[in-house]
Amino acid sequence: MEFEHLIRPFNEPMLALSNAPYRGGLTKANGFFFMMVHKDYAGDYKADCHAFEMEHGLKNFVGFMTAADVGKVLSVAKNGSVRAYITAGITNPAIAGEVPPPWKLGTINLALVIEDGLTVGAMANAIMTATEAKTYTLLKLGYNATGTTSDGIGVFAFEGEIEWAGTATELGINIGKAVREALEESLRKWEATKVK
Repeated sequence: MEFEHLIRPFNEPMLALSNAPYRGGLTKANGFFFMMVHKDYAGDYKADCHAFEMEHGLKNFVGFMTAADVGKVLSVAKNGSVRAYITAGITNPAIAGEVPPPWKLGTINLALVIEDGLTVGAMANAIMTATEAKTYTLLKLGYNATGTTSDGIGVFAFEGEIEWAGTATELGINIGKAVREALEESLRKWEATKVK
């Protein structure tokens, strides 16, 4: 089944930590969305995300944007209490610390929904672990990149007492496995769209 956008509501509000263009930062969220835009998009992203939210009857959602065909490249993987939602497009690969090539629209959006109670520090740790898994996956698959120049990441969890989500923890291992599986699948799907 193909669709243009992903809208993922939560059963109850969750704590969100993200670099999303819409309602990014640390906030409470009722859900998140991946909004598909044209590959030549150059609009007012905050206004457009707000209009998207209103159009779909959403409130307090965190919003990501992508020019990738969401319905064709979205991949979801679950491991333990972690579910990773990823859309990948690698038209503008970059390596951290190096001057990127001329900018093109292309993004890896990564949202983690964690059905556990985490501290804000653990959510920051989860972003680190997910980024490490993303970078490893890109390099393993032969992309000479650590990401793209416009990657988005968000972690959604309940407020709680879990303090760590690094690679030595069960939660971190689940994050790494879910991200690697979903990203590999999304990249395969994205490559298939380029062939056609």
